[in-house]
Amino acid sequence: MGKVRTKVVKRTAKEMLERFPDKFGPDFEVNKQALIEVADIPSKRLRNRIAGYITRLVKQRMRLEKQLAMRQEISLTEEEEYIRKIEGSTGKEEPSGE
Repeated sequence: MGKVRTKVVKRTAKEMLERFPDKFGPDFEVNKQALIEVADIPSKRLRNRIAGYITRLVKQRMRLEKQLAMRQEISLTEEEEYIRKIEGSTGKEEPSGE
């Protein structure tokens, strides 16, 4: 099981990602500095927890996008193979120009 995060951490992290999606990435240190610039969070501990959760969400999003891209690539490859199979079978039936 994972760590438990409070609603404040989750809600703030999601809100910051919605408002400033280009400021955050998969690096915790960069996210921590971006959070300092963007929001006024009173305690260091809370800021670090929010930055950590933002990092986790960004990595999850990147992993999901990568999986979706792989699925699309696989489905395109399967379609191309099917089309080649059909074209190949129709191409064999046609007489050559001899």
